[in-house]
Amino acid sequence: MTTFYHSTRSNADSVTSKQAILTGIAPDGGLYVTDQLGARTLDLADVVDSSFQETARSVLGTLLPDYSSDELSRCVAGAYGPQWDDAAITPLTPLGSDWLLELYHGPTCAFKDVALQMLPQLMSVAREGNGHNVMIVTATSGDTGKAALDGFSDVPGTGVCVFFPYGKVSDIQRLQMVTQVGSNVAVCAIRGTFDDAQTEVKRIFADRELGGRLAEDNVVLSSANSINIGRLAPQVTYYFNSYAQLVRAGAVKAGEKVDFCVPTGNFGDVLAGYYAKRLGLPVRRLIVASNSNDVLTDFISTGTYDRNRAFVKTISPSMDILVSSNLERMLYYASDGDVELVSTLMAGLREGGAYTLPESVYAAIRETFDCGRATDDETRETIRSTWETEHKLIDPHTAVAKHVLDGIEHDGTTRVCLSTASPYKFSADVLGALGIDTSGMNGFACMDSLEHITDTVAPAQLSSLREGEVLHDDVCDQEKMGAFVESSCARVFL
Repeated sequence: MTTFYHSTRSNADSVTSKQAILTGIAPDGGLYVTDQLGARTLDLADVVDSSFQETARSVLGTLLPDYSSDELSRCVAGAYGPQWDDAAITPLTPLGSDWLLELYHGPTCAFKDVALQMLPQLMSVAREGNGHNVMIVTATSGDTGKAALDGFSDVPGTGVCVFFPYGKVSDIQRLQMVTQVGSNVAVCAIRGTFDDAQTEVKRIFADRELGGRLAEDNVVLSSANSINIGRLAPQVTYYFNSYAQLVRAGAVKAGEKVDFCVPTGNFGDVLAGYYAKRLGLPVRRLIVASNSNDVLTDFISTGTYDRNRAFVKTISPSMDILVSSNLERMLYYASDGDVELVSTLMAGLREGGAYTLPESVYAAIRETFDCGRATDDETRETIRSTWETEHKLIDPHTAVAKHVLDGIEHDGTTRVCLSTASPYKFSADVLGALGIDTSGMNGFACMDSLEHITDTVAPAQLSSLREGEVLHDDVCDQEKMGAFVESSCARVFL
């Protein structure tokens, strides 16, 4: 049976998952969802005995069934192979009385690799017989950009254009992007925040005149952000795989419920956990961990989403987000598919910066979701204490989640904390948290010092950046992003 997708804001037009992946975002600005989520579930007994790759095939086959078994096998082989520095792909390790899910063993040392090594594979298959060139346009708060650039670099028939907020990513994150090689890549910093970049990317997708001009040159736009269902679906795999690792370790018996604590700003990573629950994973709670840009924690605590607040630059920059795009999918499912309500809420967010949920929808969200927050000082203290007590080095985003998890009374339920990036991507802030004065030190000096004082080794894919040549130095205002995309399309495809 083909699983059809439609917009969160309308039931009018249905597309296959291949079409949804190629398009990225629905024409009305909504996100693609399926009403068949949960109609088919995964067999836990099979999952427990499966490798990461085997589970990925099962998850994707359930969510994207218009891909054939052979196509998915090809995609999985290309995405989860020797480019990972751990054969488990996403290993689970003990962390005190809890567990740490390490999602940073891919080529860019961030959790985005799990999806962005897969998305180019899925998109290439979807393009077969299509003939269109695809330009991937993505806004990033730090990690998505490099992961997208790496995944799509020199992929035939595609280009990738990444925007990041100038001065609001770590030195290492910036270098990962501006040194990216590839004949089909474009990188540009924007004067503004991630939210500014993401808002403009959505406007670019909705620009019919731009789309028409590109279509004349056989170019269509798509996204590598988690608004693309092809980004979200692969992330479901590591929730199932982590559960299998827990069972094999004797931490839970098959069928026992587990809590997951997820550092998130755009709501994509934690939404994948909700999808896993709908597909049969025994999830009790999904705990949303926010930094000082705590719009999601306030939302889950009150039922009101309000982005009308000061933007805070934190030491966990990938979470410095005030407009959480993927939350729209959750609103759709929590409201039992009420597209009119979702449209109204999104209009309220767009026009007034806020909306309040009906009580029934809010209650549905609270059945699964909990929340908490961490300031920068609390994040630093968690990095320090985790190193001193557990001899485990964690990055600031992971530390946000661990702080929140530590603040929740442990009632005996097995708990998993998602670790979303290598600490070496944020060497200066991690080093500072350990009590070292980093004044006058660049990112690589901090990296070297962190290696020395902890007797750990920086990932080669990060330490090698010091030899990289800066290839992309463009900076533009938000309103110039569309022109940059158009010129990049001309350079790559014409």
